This record gives sequence, structure tokens and C-alpha cells, in this order.
Amino acid sequence: MIRLDNLHPIPESMRGGIVALGNFDGFHQGHQAVVGEAIRWARAENRPAIVATFDPHPVRLFQPKAEPFRLTTLDQREDLFGAAGADAMLVLHFDRAMATMGAAEWVEKELAGHLGAAGVVTGEDFTFGRGRSGNPQVLREVGAGFGLSGRTVGPVCDADGEISSSRIREALKAGDCATAARLLTRPFAIRGIVQHGDKFGRQMGFPTANLDMGAYLRPHYGVYAVIGRLPDGRVLPGAANVGIRPQIQPPKELLEPHFFDFSEDLYDQEIEVAFHHFLRPEGKFDSLDALMEQIAADCVKARELLANAG
Repeated sequence: MIRLDNLHPIPESMRGGIVALGNFDGFHQGHQAVVGEAIRWARAENRPAIVATFDPHPVRLFQPKAEPFRLTTLDQREDLFGAAGADAMLVLHFDRAMATMGAAEWVEKELAGHLGAAGVVTGEDFTFGRGRSGNPQVLREVGAGFGLSGRTVGPVCDADGEISSSRIREALKAGDCATAARLLTRPFAIRGIVQHGDKFGRQMGFPTANLDMGAYLRPHYGVYAVIGRLPDGRVLPGAANVGIRPQIQPPKELLEPHFFDFSEDLYDQEIEVAFHHFLRPEGKFDSLDALMEQIAADCVKARELLANAG
């Protein structure tokens, strides 16, 4: 699995590939269907399978003040695409120049010219180009002049309708880890570098690994049962607080996982924290003793839930 960039030349070995094209933020069941079709097509014709994803997300360009909403980072998507069987991830840098490019020009420049793609797979509702004027039909019609074929994959649905990133975001905002995990096919996870903090948790006997949530969607503020993954592959059960820590002034938004029976130094290491169960909303307590008692109860509950799930 390699990472390609639309601002740099494509290796000759990657030209003539089959491209899955979309945002793919979260890489949920619907995204997996599109990428899966591209990989099957590529394998049938002995071509490279490439997943193209936009970064930053177009919403960030058009609505720069929008609240954080990402479900995955580029690095997470690269890992997920690779695990699905893709040969490469292509990063399409979405800037003003790309946003104002006409649909036909976009197909000619990005897909036919830069990539030399033989085929492209999208969802049925995929749009591209200036004013979202491009769609799968335009892609096929324009692409035909460059020997580029197109296929579409219909939406993946469950009993509640189409599986989408929007549904996953709503579930996470409600603290519904189970629904989010079902739609994603894995728990929602935040990846980041462990920062030095104020050591408040350590003073109470519950040391935490502090993570900035960056561009990630903010799940419902509160306490969760989580599983952490370290750079060496070890997995650690724990309980984590997500929110502004109302007990501490001034408030500061953080993800603070406490891993059970673990005391190693994680500072400056990149870890991933997966959300398995919502335990309770974030709150302010009358005393430090009351907070410590609640945290201890949270840890007991998290241990039970994670043990039963395992």
C-alpha cells in the first residue's frame, strides 16, 4: 500500500489502474461497497486498485468555520484502504483551483491525464466539478473519449435507511457507540499524539493519556469504555473522558483515556482510542472525593462491559 498525491507524478506502475473515487470519510459499509467493487474489477483485469480521497474535505473549503466533523484522518483511511486490499491511496488536494474546475476538465486532467486510469467506480450520488456539475453519467461520457470506463455502486441500506456518514455522526453525537460501530463495521476511533497535561488524573490515582481531538467529530461529551492501541500493537482496555473537564478551570477540551493496570510513559507517542460503550454524561461534582468515587465506579463498569464484549 502506497500513498499517491495528485500534486506529484504517478509511478508508471500505478497508471492504468481502477480507481474508487469519493470522500470515504469513516469508510463505512457504503464506502466499502464502492472500494470493494473497484478492487474486484482491478483484480479481474490485473490492474492496480487505487482509492482516491479528498483532503481537506470539500466542506472545509466552502464552510471554513464548520464544526469539526471528520470520522477519520488520512492516515486512518490509508490503513483501512490497505486492509481492504487496495494497492494505493491517492490524495486529491481539494483547493480553490480544483473546486472551480469544470467537470469535463476534471475528468481529463485528474483521472485520464494525471492517473491514466482505465476505470472509475463511484457511488450513484457522487458529484464533482464546478458547481457539482459532474456526476457518474458525465464521468462515463467524458471518460469514454480517453478510454476510461465508469461503474456505479448503489447505496447500502439497513432497516433504518441508507448507511451514511451523517447517520454515523448523529449516532456519535448521541453517544450511541453500538450504532456507529455497526455502520462503520468497527468502533469509532480517535488517533493522536499523547500530550503533557496538568497531571490532575495522576494525582487522583487515575493517570490519563491526553489527546487533542483536532478535526475529529466530537462525540457526546462524557465517559466511555474504550480500547487503546499502542504503536507496538498492544491493546489496552480503559475508560476515557471526552469533553471540557468542568471540574478543572479553565475548561479545556480533551480526550483523556485512563488505561487499566498500565503505567508506562506514552508521551509524544501516537495512539488510537476506540469508543465501545457510553457510560455517562460529563458532569461537575461537589467535591474531589465525589469525583474520584465516580471515576472508580466508571472504571469498574468499563471493565465489565469490555470483558463481556471480549
